[in-house]
Amino acid sequence: MPNNASPPTGEADLRPLSARSVVLSLLLGLHPPELPVKELVRSVEPFGIAGSTVRAALSRMVAAGDLRRADTVYRLSDRLLERQRRQDDAVHPETLPWDGDWEMIVVTATGRGPAERAELRTELTRLRLAELREGVWLRPANLLRPLPGDVAQVAQSYTARPDRPAPELAASLWPLDAWARTGRALLARVAHARRPSDRFTAFAAVVRHLLADPVLPLNSSRPTGRVTGCAPRTRTTDGSSRRTYARVTGTTPPTAHARVPATDRTRHDGRPKRRAGTLRTAAFTVGGYVRAGATGR
Repeated sequence: MPNNASPPTGEADLRPLSARSVVLSLLLGLHPPELPVKELVRSVEPFGIAGSTVRAALSRMVAAGDLRRADTVYRLSDRLLERQRRQDDAVHPETLPWDGDWEMIVVTATGRGPAERAELRTELTRLRLAELREGVWLRPANLLRPLPGDVAQVAQSYTARPDRPAPELAASLWPLDAWARTGRALLARVAHARRPSDRFTAFAAVVRHLLADPVLPLNSSRPTGRVTGCAPRTRTTDGSSRRTYARVTGTTPPTAHARVPATDRTRHDGRPKRRAGTLRTAAFTVGGYVRAGATGR
């Protein structure tokens, strides 16, 4: 039975909209992440949120340290800029050709309190590692990303070649069937959503779901663990972001620098990066506007 965090069933995780969640989703998807207050109000109104509610939310977000204000322009705080970077990396993971090796992290530090242990578990899960047993985490070695310094201080990393067949091991570490069922349910929600608020909520749930994607190499997981069915979209430009905002809201998009980093670039060694699947296509469809909905509460 997989013992790592993932949706327990095939239910789509749809959270209700709030002014804060919509504002954060808009700004976290923009590069640079800033908009004048008039543009923010106009952009949020199609989701049924009144301008007075948006302005009140903006004031609370500045007080809470979520946003900074310069004259009439609101931008993300440094704390949320770091979250934006992590989210961009999570939605656009960079992969390597897989040769059968597994990345293994063994926690070696002792005497840590419950809060520190929970924080480390969260960080290792964010790195898309799965816990084999207490203190031993692993995954196929197909991700191109450094091990954060705080993890390296409390754990040691190894390259392993397990005897257990890769598909069997992956299925024991992650609930792949449940992940796929949830993905299909989310895609169905996206396809049947009619109101702007419903489309926004569905696309935001797609992004949250992608953050739990183990990003397994195709030859290490069962076909049922994939969610496929349409061609990937590998680049979202300013123009297409604006068109897809209109598709989601039925209105003209804001005129800020809405841009999603290209995902069809080659890696440092010249090889192409892994292309996205259907769920990533759904996430790219909302361009720079809904991609960061995972942070909304």
